[in-house]
Amino acid sequence: MYFRILEEEQTGLVSYFLADLDACEAVMIDPRLPDVYLIQAMLAEHRLKLRAVVMTHSHAADDGERDALTAALSTALSTPVLQGEQLLDGALIDFGGEHVRVLATAGHTRHCRSFLWRDRLFCGGVLSAQACPHGPAVQQPQAMWDSVMRKVFTLQPETLLFSAHAGATGAVSNVMTQRRHHPWFGGRSRDDFLSCIAGLTSNAM
Repeated sequence: MYFRILEEEQTGLVSYFLADLDACEAVMIDPRLPDVYLIQAMLAEHRLKLRAVVMTHSHAADDGERDALTAALSTALSTPVLQGEQLLDGALIDFGGEHVRVLATAGHTRHCRSFLWRDRLFCGGVLSAQACPHGPAVQQPQAMWDSVMRKVFTLQPETLLFSAHAGATGAVSNVMTQRRHHPWFGGRSRDDFLSCIAGLTSNAM
């Protein structure tokens, strides 16, 4: 297997590259436009075919960049970019002898998706919406609570969590740590969480 983390230090945005080297197939999660040439280089170096490019979430504010990325990937790699609304909950994305499972984790945006691979969950902004430069607000607080409690925190405690936004606390954590210490979810009730989000929204206005 081959696994790379690509971070843009200026924005804190993070992308993930997964590959089955034996089968020569790969998947890219949350790529950014500056990643295109690096993706091409990794594919060429390891003689890989890119099976899928998937996004955990997107915002109207970054439509222009998303369109440019889609066009660049389609031209350079002949690979479509799959957005959340195109990915059904529970679907499997195969690459070689591996697969990524799609989990619907709405909240940060309506069509947020997370991707479970082995002991790793690539969870976009569901736990780090406040670090998202394109849209830090929580669009659907009730849905976010349900997503985290039903889809994320029910995973094994040692499951690694990879965010799409590094922020001040880094991009990687695990379920046990977030259950205990996340400022929105750790040890809070649903009402506490909703009050917290309401307070953040009112302070931002």
